[in-house]
Amino acid sequence: MAGNSRSIDARGWIFEVEDGGTPGTWLPIAGITSWSMNPGENEETAETTSFDSDGDYEEDVMQRGASITIEGQYRIDKTTKAQDPGQAYVDKDWSPRLGIDSHNNLRWRHETQSSWVVWDATTTPGEQAGGTNEKTGWSATFRKSGKATVSAVTP
Repeated sequence: MAGNSRSIDARGWIFEVEDGGTPGTWLPIAGITSWSMNPGENEETAETTSFDSDGDYEEDVMQRGASITIEGQYRIDKTTKAQDPGQAYVDKDWSPRLGIDSHNNLRWRHETQSSWVVWDATTTPGEQAGGTNEKTGWSATFRKSGKATVSAVTP
């Protein structure tokens, strides 16, 4: 089967945030240049080693977690100069929230996939920076809260 498989392009991944003011409305995040997922983020284990372990370490996973970091270019509309709606939602609406209000939905998939992975998540905005001959950078980290769900891609 390996002879029939192909790698997929990293640029084919799509990330969207749900507009909390209009549930069911998803805002694509534009300007992405790289992303990374850490499926072990916030994982917790409990040691279960005992005398019966004969000197070998043993453990149980007690908690699973995951995070996604998205990096890219700070994007604006050429006409209105407004920040990209997806980036703006993360920066201005989602990131300042605290407590139970700090949760929002993030969904992501590759363009070749027929379903979205949906996370209830919290977010931390990343640095925005740039040098003399660079574009302004933008980034955010999203941490999964609870179990991921899946939803079908609809036109």
